[in-house]
Amino acid sequence: MKTLKLLLLSAMILLSGVGIEPALAAEGPDSVAKKTPIFSKPKFSGFAIASYQATFQDNNNSNTFNVRIVRASVEGKILNELYYKIQGQINGNTSTLGSSPRLVDYFMEWQRFDFFKVKLGQFKRPFTFENPMNPIDQGFMAYSQPVSKLSGFSDRTGEHASNGRDIGLQFQGDFLKNRSGRNLLHYQVGVFNGQGINVTDVDKKKDIIGGLWVMPVAGLRIGAFGWEGSYSRKNGKEVMSLNKHRYALSAEYKKGDLQLRGEYIHSTGQGFATTYQKPDDAKDLTIKTYSDNDGNVIANDKADGFYALAIVPVIANKLMLKGRYDLYRPSATWGNSKTNYEIGLNFRFCKYFEIQSEYILTNDRSLAKHNYSSVYVQVSVRY
Repeated sequence: MKTLKLLLLSAMILLSGVGIEPALAAEGPDSVAKKTPIFSKPKFSGFAIASYQATFQDNNNSNTFNVRIVRASVEGKILNELYYKIQGQINGNTSTLGSSPRLVDYFMEWQRFDFFKVKLGQFKRPFTFENPMNPIDQGFMAYSQPVSKLSGFSDRTGEHASNGRDIGLQFQGDFLKNRSGRNLLHYQVGVFNGQGINVTDVDKKKDIIGGLWVMPVAGLRIGAFGWEGSYSRKNGKEVMSLNKHRYALSAEYKKGDLQLRGEYIHSTGQGFATTYQKPDDAKDLTIKTYSDNDGNVIANDKADGFYALAIVPVIANKLMLKGRYDLYRPSATWGNSKTNYEIGLNFRFCKYFEIQSEYILTNDRSLAKHNYSSVYVQVSVRY
């Protein structure tokens, strides 16, 4: 927590030099010196999400209020072409790596050309359409199961909760404009540590993640993504690396508040039995296994999932009706698959304040009684 406060304080002090404008050399003895700003005016912003969830399950009912996320960020430009962003998560405890207050984003991106941008630091992995979305804008109680498990939120490898982010270098751009000036193609490719946020590399190997999509009509994207890499742990001198071979096929149409999106994600590679939250977890090299309903062990070297959602405006800019089919198979078999059927309403009082609600029917085949239901309400504030 102390480290996060110092980082944010340092950034504010550094960026307080708004309006620093070094004079350029005068063109002639009678000319007026021109000035070019170094720092644009920084933008301070953030958001907070509080929630209530009730689960109705035989002999295991629960209900709780929760402060899900509180974040603060500062962003701006240097010399009008170098974009920077620093974002910290304020809420959490101080005992676990995945839940403690922490630095979420810290990066710079050179944006001089639309067709070639360079980003360096800690930021979202370029994998799937949903991963880069703001938690409020994606519209549901949480990111879909396949995105959460296979993009680095609560990743199946045992990596600490990293909000879909990693540390690395990325190139991206848009090109091939049509007659109206709209780009038809987008690419992005990056090199990352493969260990998640705020930790260094372990096996000295790097993850390669990339995506390519076409935009044939306004609002429509059709894309594919690939991910080759590993997640590693070290105990003494022994280093164990678990391979990650992943791909995703994605489609989305978005116009105003109307969202239609679906993605299929497949992963090959094992996972560790424990999730890395404290130092001792990083030394646990035990491989996770699964069992079918007959008690037979299933290898965990494959997983996949699919989701499809629709968010439809009922009252423009105010009321949205939504539904989502959300499937995840942790061993790429139906024996322990988990499916959420969700329906709900989102109400936006203004652009800064929104209430989202939904009912979820869950079918979890790893449980003796597969079906149970939940109710979820969250209040979101932007500032």
